[in-house]
Amino acid sequence: MADPTVLIVDDQAINIQLLKKGLERSGIQTTTARSGMECLQAVQRQKPDLILLDLMMPEMDGIEVCQHLQADEETRSIPVIFITAKTTKESKLEGLAVGAVDYITKPVDLDEMVARVRTQLRFVAINREMVELQRRLGQARHAASIGAVTHGIAHNLNNLLAIVVGYLDLIKECADQPDMVRKNVQRIEEATFRIVSIVRQVSSITVKTPRMLIEVGLQSMIESSISRFHADNRIEAPVTVDNPLGNRMINTNIEVFEDALSKVMMNAWESYDNEPDGLRPITLHTRLVEQPESESILEIRVDDLGRGIDPEIRDHLFDPFISTKHTVGVGMGLTIARHGFRTLGGDVTVEDRPGGGTSALLLHPVNLTEG
Repeated sequence: MADPTVLIVDDQAINIQLLKKGLERSGIQTTTARSGMECLQAVQRQKPDLILLDLMMPEMDGIEVCQHLQADEETRSIPVIFITAKTTKESKLEGLAVGAVDYITKPVDLDEMVARVRTQLRFVAINREMVELQRRLGQARHAASIGAVTHGIAHNLNNLLAIVVGYLDLIKECADQPDMVRKNVQRIEEATFRIVSIVRQVSSITVKTPRMLIEVGLQSMIESSISRFHADNRIEAPVTVDNPLGNRMINTNIEVFEDALSKVMMNAWESYDNEPDGLRPITLHTRLVEQPESESILEIRVDDLGRGIDPEIRDHLFDPFISTKHTVGVGMGLTIARHGFRTLGGDVTVEDRPGGGTSALLLHPVNLTEG
């Protein structure tokens, strides 16, 4: 993907040079225009990722330029940041009302300008990822697995984007309160990370690529999966391993195996609600199930002593975005785990554990040999 480009529009050459230098020093490509008309012509030739637009220009000012951009469906989505010497609330609101996403007051602080530009470019990148995601979903609309996730994706992404937009509005309202701005930026970043996580997870079940199998030790795979479970979720939950099969060799895909097992362990950890980490025991057992007319099945059972399976979602445990947690953007762990193991010819199931809690069974068709 090409590096982002910012179009700088100002009737004063010295201002253009100042902004150009600040952006390019930070690794951001730039193009320039000296008037509103030049800006519109430049955009028609090659659409920039963002426009830094001077508000006060002769003949066609920034407000009018922004109105032209908003009137054209091809240019409406290009974010515009106004640069203005006006500091009144009314003038700032006027710029935001015609479609600008932000404003910078003169004299321009280059560090602040670069930070604001980078923030908007991140949103541009996220939007493009979502457009690409929608394209993939459109191509695979008739596939059953994709049909099941479409509604959940749209619902969660829309909710997360609403959060982002809401906090952006708050930032604009409290621009002169640094503590509030920092707090709201942190919340935007959290929502952004969830959006990126959804895009990545959906990509993992929509992109059909051959699974490369290699021979690895079972005990080593279990240990690396536990390490991944801890690292990915930033927790130190105790996991007890009962593996009588030892480090015997199995043929599997390392990425799929680790990802699925770590997600199932995370599901077990979350079943304890608000218990402290140390009081959330997870036990992992392995055994070899002999098949009369086919290869052996490796069974990995993950037990917890949590709240058990919620009756309201029992029949939909593996549907995307099904979760008992009241948090936007969660609920794909079991979906991804089952999909991954099924691509390897296995399966993932969940059942009530005798005595309370839940048992998740990961089934993997392999021939085990001494390692």
